[in-house]
Amino acid sequence: MATPLGSNREGCVMQIHVNTTDGRSATLDALPGFRVMEIIRDWSSESGIGIKAECGGACACATCHVYVAPEWTAKLPDMLEEEEDRLDEAFDVEANSRLSCQLLMSEELDGLTVTVAPDAVLIVEREAA
Repeated sequence: MATPLGSNREGCVMQIHVNTTDGRSATLDALPGFRVMEIIRDWSSESGIGIKAECGGACACATCHVYVAPEWTAKLPDMLEEEEDRLDEAFDVEANSRLSCQLLMSEELDGLTVTVAPDAVLIVEREAA
């Protein structure tokens, strides 16, 4: 597992684990109430893992498509019809596919593991340390 990013950010008490299908990984600090998509996007320059998220979280596209680790799928809220409709537009959809803009961080999701789908990954240059 990667070293957590942002351990000094005020109020960050939760974490998510983010992977890509090409083997990159990062552990990101998270705040309750933030969308998983926002967390991945906001940490992209530090983690090197970005997410397209072209609609900014309005559930109007599928460019924040992620695969949720099997041990977490039952802990997620049910998918709404709007999210299902957007996933119909995505590539490589699996049974554990979700839109990360529809997943809100909460204590129940502390430690959540997701893999950004290949069509949603945004390659980001890491900031120099």
